[in-house]
Formats: sequence, structure tokens, C-alpha cells
Amino acid sequence: MRVLLAGATGAIGRQLLPLLLSTGHTVVGTSRSASGVAAIRAAGADAVRLDVFDRDATFQALADARPDAVIHQLTALGERRFDENARLRREGTRNLVDAAVKAGTGQIVAQSISWVYGPGAAPATEDEPLDASREGLVGPARALEEAAASMERHVVLRYGLLYGPGTWYSPGGWAEGELRAGRIAAGPAVSSFVHVVDAARAALLALDWPDGVVNVVDDEPATAWEWVPALAAALDVPTPPPSATPDRSGALPVGREGWERGASNAKARALGWRPAHPSWRTGFPALTR
Repeated sequence: MRVLLAGATGAIGRQLLPLLLSTGHTVVGTSRSASGVAAIRAAGADAVRLDVFDRDATFQALADARPDAVIHQLTALGERRFDENARLRREGTRNLVDAAVKAGTGQIVAQSISWVYGPGAAPATEDEPLDASREGLVGPARALEEAAASMERHVVLRYGLLYGPGTWYSPGGWAEGELRAGRIAAGPAVSSFVHVVDAARAALLALDWPDGVVNVVDDEPATAWEWVPALAAALDVPTPPPSATPDRSGALPVGREGWERGASNAKARALGWRPAHPSWRTGFPALTR
């Protein structure tokens, strides 16, 4: 296939680009910077400098590329620019989808997040509704997913918290600094992680998946009581004290929101995805500087 990889120099894009090329796809990667364009070309793909907030430029880029599929991995999360990231999900995705449809592109694979579900007792599955009470976070993700679903073929990947090269949870990354400063608490909130290489592999496979939403998370949702000490040990930083004591009664611990429950990867596994890092328990210790 001819694939336009939007966000080819991001954390997932850098892992995904060589996977696409090695499996025979022709790739046009996008970047907002000249250095990013140079890196994409050095990797063996075509490249275009593109800011998807520029609607006319986005239409022109898609008209020139004429891809069979678009893989949308655009975020502003590397720089922790959350307002811009929300705008990317709403406005940037809309521009990208409209331009793709105009260019005759029939397929999109788009990046979303797995902590958008409402409260529940078990890890969330894809058939559950999004949490309408957290509009600031969930609203932009919903807008992205609805825009993607307007295309003829569409797969939305709801990723867990990414760790590994180029992510917040990597040696020298944001989490290490927060741990050193004592600003990450070991508490009751449950999260699902996924290694960035496994996330990229899911995006590659999704080109052949049926339409819909898929959680891309590892096998083991965990409380911060569990994963924070493991991450601190992997990064060789002091382990912060727990913010509370685990409650073994089965009741929702004080300080945990009902939506903080992780997600299930049963659907992704049924579609053939097999993570190289099935748990953060083994993935964190494998982090290298």
C-alpha cells in the first residue's frame, strides 16, 4: 500500500516507519520541521513538511501523496503541550480526514487513548461508553474518533500509557524527573501501559483489521502502588512513599476515581496482536539509557 504516516517523527512514528518499509509499503511521512523531513528521508521514505492546522496545505499534501491509507500518529505530547494536543485531535484530525477523503483515500488508522471510559469495576472493553463527565480530556478524543469513523474504512487504536524510547516513561524522560522531584505518588489509581514498539506493531497490523475501536494495552492493568516502585527501580531513582495504604476489602480505595481502572486487550489479541512486552513488569526492567 501507499501510506501517509502523519507524525512520522513522533514516539510511535519513529518505530512504525521502518516497520512499514520492511513489510513492503511505500511511505510518505510528515513532519512539522525541516530536520524531521530530513530524518524521514534518511530512513528511506518520502517526506513532506506539514502543519495540519493549515487546511489548504493539508489538502495539497494529500492530493500530492494520493495514499491508499493514512496512519494518524500526530500529537503534541512529547512537548507536553496539552492545549495544542487537544486542538490536534479536534481540528487537525478533521483537516486530515477531509483532505484524505478529497484525495480518494479510503482508509485511516488513528491514535486515541484508552483512559476515556466511564467508571467500572473491571478493565474497560471497547463496547463501553466514553466518560461524558471528563469533557476536557475525553471530548477531543471523541472528536478524533468520530472524524476517523467518517472515512470508508477506519480503525481507532486506544493506546495505553506509552513507555520506551521517546516517551515520558523512559530513561531521562518526564517521569524520571517527576520521580526524582517526588511528584509521582504510589497510589490506588489503575493504569494500562503499552511499550511503544508494541504500539507501532499494532498500527501496522491495523491496516488489515476490520473497522472499529481497539484497545492497545498490555496484559496487566496495575495500580500505581505496583508500577511506580517498579519504574523507579528501572530508572534507578528513589521510590516515593505510597500516598495511601492498599485496601484489601475490595471497596474502591479512597483517592481513586472510578474511571481509573485500565483497559482490556482481549480484542487486540483476538485480532492477532502479540505484544513483545506483555507486561510492564518485564518491560520496565528492559528500559535502557
